Amino acid sequence: SIELWARVSNARQMALGANDEKGGVLYVGSRGAGTVHAVRFDGAYRAGKVIRIANSLEMPSGLAWRNGALYVGAVNRILRYDDIDRHLESPPLPVTVTDSLPRDTHHGWKFIGFGPDGKLYVPVGAPCNICKPGDLYAGILRMNADGSDREVFARGVRNSVGFDWSPVDGTLWFTDNGRDMLGDDSPPDELNRAPRGGLHFGYPYCHGGEVADPEFGTRRKCAEFEPPAQKLGPHVASLGMRFYNGTMFPAEYRNQIFIAEHGSWNRSKKIGYRIALVRVKDGKAVGYESFASGWLQGESAWGRPADVLVLPDGSLLVADDHAGAIYRIVYRKP
Repeated sequence: SIELWARVSNARQMALGANDEKGGVLYVGSRGAGTVHAVRFDGAYRAGKVIRIANSLEMPSGLAWRNGALYVGAVNRILRYDDIDRHLESPPLPVTVTDSLPRDTHHGWKFIGFGPDGKLYVPVGAPCNICKPGDLYAGILRMNADGSDREVFARGVRNSVGFDWSPVDGTLWFTDNGRDMLGDDSPPDELNRAPRGGLHFGYPYCHGGEVADPEFGTRRKCAEFEPPAQKLGPHVASLGMRFYNGTMFPAEYRNQIFIAEHGSWNRSKKIGYRIALVRVKDGKAVGYESFASGWLQGESAWGRPADVLVLPDGSLLVADDHAGAIYRIVYRKP
């Protein structure tokens, strides 16, 4: 079943703060609102007070929580709010982790997260629909928690706004939004797998593993790049994704991937606007299907999923930036 859990304006990426049997805190970023909110919840995972902890930031959509501190990705800056869980009503002034990321707002909003290696991963989208940008663009960066030792982990990534690490082998998987203006059905969005750093995923030369770009495709062949682990729907705007590591849902969902498909904006017939499920077996994607839908009614969308997050009890949260809502999906045995 699915229920409205909380109302949060322009809800984008979510990050879980400190929690125990008495409850905890969920943090929620935004893209257009410029705000970051905290949602308190009790031991039964019922949402309580919603508190605005930051405002007037530039597209603070990306959030990550680590060792009591909340990291916020705001285009060219990564900010850190120390000991935030205990100071929601009077948040501390943020510490600047870095302010040297590109300032472009086109694909400049972030999805951030800490990997099993303790590094902070930060994608930087291409500042265009299709172009050959500089070295810091169209890739996924990683750095130490203090912003030092920054490096490019993955290249050829047009615009990733969602990633997670496999609970089975620790491998990074990420979504990537395909380019526009090649028609309704081309290219597909991508779910990619990066078992190591230094791989190139094709942009701007190749899309979806086999679609040569009309402008750049003659310069390099698709066979030179990493193909998608799973082709997703064309222009579905795949955003936040998480492996399901809970125990509430049936065993068939364990270690599978949930993806928030924000929905197409430039397609003659809308698609997406749902939570998709990618089934994984032995480190490979083996299926792609709908898990939760209904936000799109005909050609009218009343909601747009932007992120998913697994709570400690195994229920699944869904952020909807269009409706300004967070939903909770719960499984109960018949």
